[in-house]
Amino acid sequence: MAESSREDKSDMLRILVATDCHLGYMEKDEIRRHDSFQAFEEICSIAEQKEVDLILLGGDLFHENKPSRSTLVKAIEILRRHCLNDRPVQFQVVSDQTVNFANSFGHVNYEDPHFNVGLPVFSIHGNHDDPAGVDNLSAVDILSACNLVNYFGKMVLEGSGVGQITLCPILMRKGSTSVALYGLGNIRDERLNRMFQTPHAVQWMRPEAQEGCQVSDWFNMLVLHQNRVKANPKNAINEHFLPRFLDFIVWGHEHECLVDPQEVPGMGFHITQPGSSVATSLIDGESKPKHVLLLEVKGNQYRPTKIPLNSVRPFEYTEVVLKDEPDIDANDQNSILEYLDNVVRNLIDKSSQKAINKAELKLPLVRVKVDYSGFMTINPQRFGQKYVGKVANPQDILIFSKASRRGRAEDKIDDSERLRPEELNQQNIEALVAESNLKMEILPVSDLDVALHNFVNKDDKMAFYSCLQYNLEETRERVKERASKTEGQQQFTFSGQSSENITNTKSNVGREASFSDDEDAALFAGTKSTRKGKKDLSQTFRTSHDSSEAGKTIARGRGRGRGRGRASSTLKQTTLDAALSLRPSRRSASTVTSASVQSLADDEDIVDSDSNDETEKFDSKDIDGSSDDALPLQGKGRKRAASRGRGRGSATASKRGRKSDSSSASLQRLLTSREEDDDDDDEIVKKLSAPQPRVTRNYGALRR
Repeated sequence: MAESSREDKSDMLRILVATDCHLGYMEKDEIRRHDSFQAFEEICSIAEQKEVDLILLGGDLFHENKPSRSTLVKAIEILRRHCLNDRPVQFQVVSDQTVNFANSFGHVNYEDPHFNVGLPVFSIHGNHDDPAGVDNLSAVDILSACNLVNYFGKMVLEGSGVGQITLCPILMRKGSTSVALYGLGNIRDERLNRMFQTPHAVQWMRPEAQEGCQVSDWFNMLVLHQNRVKANPKNAINEHFLPRFLDFIVWGHEHECLVDPQEVPGMGFHITQPGSSVATSLIDGESKPKHVLLLEVKGNQYRPTKIPLNSVRPFEYTEVVLKDEPDIDANDQNSILEYLDNVVRNLIDKSSQKAINKAELKLPLVRVKVDYSGFMTINPQRFGQKYVGKVANPQDILIFSKASRRGRAEDKIDDSERLRPEELNQQNIEALVAESNLKMEILPVSDLDVALHNFVNKDDKMAFYSCLQYNLEETRERVKERASKTEGQQQFTFSGQSSENITNTKSNVGREASFSDDEDAALFAGTKSTRKGKKDLSQTFRTSHDSSEAGKTIARGRGRGRGRGRASSTLKQTTLDAALSLRPSRRSASTVTSASVQSLADDEDIVDSDSNDETEKFDSKDIDGSSDDALPLQGKGRKRAASRGRGRGSATASKRGRKSDSSSASLQRLLTSREEDDDDDDEIVKKLSAPQPRVTRNYGALRR
């Protein structure tokens, strides 16, 4: 019999399963600060006593995403005491370890020649200790770098949209037993739910068939850390999403201890839910006795054995409805206090009777949920003062609530459980945004919610930056696709335009190029049009001048709004032109305007071939037609002309000839009406009129 039992152990893989250790929980509480470490120490001690081959942790090894130094030191000390020894490891990992373990070493820790690892620990991450930051590191990565924990199940979301993940199993072999261990670290439930419903988003790799070992000979296990189906199915993972080839599933994240494997109808696999080893929320589910599971696998068969944890602090929970008690007066607060005192004392006595070791009796956790419908409430803190030293949580023994009229099942969860950050329902935020008809074009609400959660709870300084960069890249790709589609349409539309539309377009471009010099560009364009000498172009000139007049009004308004008078700017420009003599203007906007108008004249091939004298007449008449509001912008080698009707410039200009064509007459009428509406001050008029005679003489001399 002894030989047969040894043969059975040589072919049997023994695994101790635990989840949600939450190391560091309530580390600042003087009474409860050591609870999580004592429970984890007991788990490692059980593993040594049972001589298991490995410890399998289902996530949330640490309670905080960035655990304190004290928590890290205590966790490393526990692992060193129980995991580093000379006991030989009886199984081997036959899969590609560089794919299974995402670290720089790329192999299982007990194969490192510098360490004597006698008890390997395999762990995934949970929602409390998930990877974050620029390097996407978790607190479990610290233990992995110390060669104390084999960290697996760390997924890198690939592809666009919802993403894509590939699960590669750790292939273990002990004798004739082969186990394929799949690990899936925590992913946001809503996203993983969509991934399971998206084809080919979640891919499962199967071991290859070899000689003496077929694919069906492998015992397939999965360990994951997600919500199970609750009131909102989109915020949880349904068991039916998982593939049917799995044999056994370890479900983390749920703190209620349901350690006995339960078969899922129609799926063919069993699920165990060990629950947490320390009570983190005072609800009914946490009050059940805590256990770990010893799983013995041989071939395709397994045998579960649940082992209770004795170091866990006792927790008593009850619910009372005040209106169901006939001895309580709704208007008498003392009767309510007396009744609640009796309830609490009975719970304390009940916990002391359950204690196995009276010498190491711990102060119990007590929670009484009171339905006070129709009654007055009392102060929970004042009520708990009398139980200091008798219970571990005197400040929150009582929690008051009212019965829901709809009788929803959510009432079984107290308010503190609803308000835990990890339990917040993201669909509620999305529903509120949808009801308000608010649409975010670039940044989705769900991504911003995740970034805010990582920034606040995980101290991830790059959370919003990463969210912004990811969404901006996707937006740029969409914009490029739209631009490539519409580019062909725009080219076709542009080729179909008439020559007249193109001419107007060029004129508009020239006008827009001189943003602050619209007045000069407008009159210069008018001069070029007049020199063509074609009556059929009078309408085009009139249209161009009207547009220039609109530009003048805008330009003058901008100058006044900035506190710059027109007189000062005019004098400065006139003086500058006189000093430069025949040097061309360096104003980029005016140059662009001149080039645009000149190219327009060359394209139409209707330039007038008049003599120089006639050209001088046209130029002089254009100068006469200029108003106070429109300063003429001359071409190369020209000076600025004086305003009409100011000083000797008007007489000189009138002697140079007259032209009565339709375009000149329309220009005169427009400028005259514009001059009458001018509301400039007398001081500005004097400044404008002072240098005009000299500039006019210079202009005439240069032309001759």
